[in-house]
Amino acid sequence: MSADQLFKRPEGTYRLHRYPHQPRLPLRAWDAADELLLQHLDELRQQGLALPSPLILNDAFGALALGLHQLGPYSCGDSFLAQEAVGLNLKGNGIDPDQVHLLAPFDPPPTTVKLLLIKLPKTLSLLEDQLCRIRPYLAPDCRIIGAAMAKHIQRSTVQLFERLIGPSRCSLAKKKARLLFAELDPTKPIIDSPYPSSYRLEGSGHQVYNQAGVFSREKLDIGTRLFLQHIPSGVETGRIIDLGCGNGLVGLIAAERNPDAQLLFTDESFRALASAKQTFEATFGDQRPAEFIADNCLEQQPDNSAALVLNNPPFHQQQSVGDHIARQMFRDARRVLKQGGELRVIGNRHLGYHQQLRRLFGNCELVASNPKFVVLSAIKR
Repeated sequence: MSADQLFKRPEGTYRLHRYPHQPRLPLRAWDAADELLLQHLDELRQQGLALPSPLILNDAFGALALGLHQLGPYSCGDSFLAQEAVGLNLKGNGIDPDQVHLLAPFDPPPTTVKLLLIKLPKTLSLLEDQLCRIRPYLAPDCRIIGAAMAKHIQRSTVQLFERLIGPSRCSLAKKKARLLFAELDPTKPIIDSPYPSSYRLEGSGHQVYNQAGVFSREKLDIGTRLFLQHIPSGVETGRIIDLGCGNGLVGLIAAERNPDAQLLFTDESFRALASAKQTFEATFGDQRPAEFIADNCLEQQPDNSAALVLNNPPFHQQQSVGDHIARQMFRDARRVLKQGGELRVIGNRHLGYHQQLRRLFGNCELVASNPKFVVLSAIKR
C-alpha cells in the first residue's frame, strides 16, 4: 500500500483514492486543508463538545466524509466524480456507504444545519451560490467552518462570508492551509442566489444559461467561438454526444444543424448539466427530446452507439493539471462511436491532441485553426 494512499485518523488508518483512480498519477486524495479541518474538529471533541451531524460541501474525494462517517454526515457538491469517490472510498475501507448521505447540489438539507463544513471552491461565484442556497437552513447557533489552501482564500472570500453570513475570520496558516470561521448574523437578510446567469449568443436568438462555476459563464470564450463555426451537419438519424458539455452550447448548435439527430449531453458537473438543459430548452422547449447524464466521461454509454462526439476536454481535475481526462475522453469516444463515426475536438495548440488521436484512431485531420486553438477530427475505422 502506497504511503500516498494512507489517510491517518485517530481511530485508525484508511486507504483513500482519487476517482477515477490513476495509478500513474501518485496524487493524494486529500490535502492539508482537509487535515487541518479534521484536526480542529478532533480538538473540539477532545474538549468535550458533542458534534452534530455535519453538512459537508465540496468534499473532493471523500476525505471529510470518511473522517467523520461516525457522525452520519450529509455531503453535497457539484461533482459526480466526487460523489462516486465518497462511495468507493467508504466501501474500500469496509464502511457502510449509507452512513454518509449524498445530496445533489440543488437539494435542500433534510434537517436544520448545526455544523457546516465547506471546502472552499476556487470560483467565488460557486461559493456565493452555495452560501445563498444554504443560508435559510442554518440554525441560529450553526458552527460554520471553511477550509482551503491558503493561496485560495482571498480577502474577497472573507468579504463574501461577511456579506451573506456574518462576522468572519481566518486561522493562521499550517502546512499552507487555513480555516475560515464564520458566525451567523440572524439580522442579515436572506438573499436569493443570482444564478443562473445568462447571455444572448451574438448573431443568433439563443439564450445561453450558466449556473455558478460553469466554464465561460459570462460570455462566449474564443475556443468555443472557433468550434461553433465547425460543428458538422449531415447526421440524419444517429446520436450526437456533447462530451463535457458545460453550458451545452456546442450540443445546441449541433442539434440545430442536425434536426433529426438524437442528442446526449454529458458532464461530471451537475451544474453544467443543469445549465445545458436550460439552454437547450430555451431554444427547443419540449419539441426536441435530449438526454442529460452525469457520467465519468462516457463510462455509462454503450459501445458503437454514436455517430458524432463533440469534445472540448478540460485539462484539470480539482486542483491538479494534466491530460489524463482528455485521454480517457478520447478512449471512451472511440469505444462509443459506430464504425465511420467521428470525434471532433477543440483544444489549445500546445496540448498536442493530434498525436494522441493519431495513436488511438490511426488518423487525425486538422479542420480549422487560429493562433491559439485547433479543431481536429478523427474517424473510427
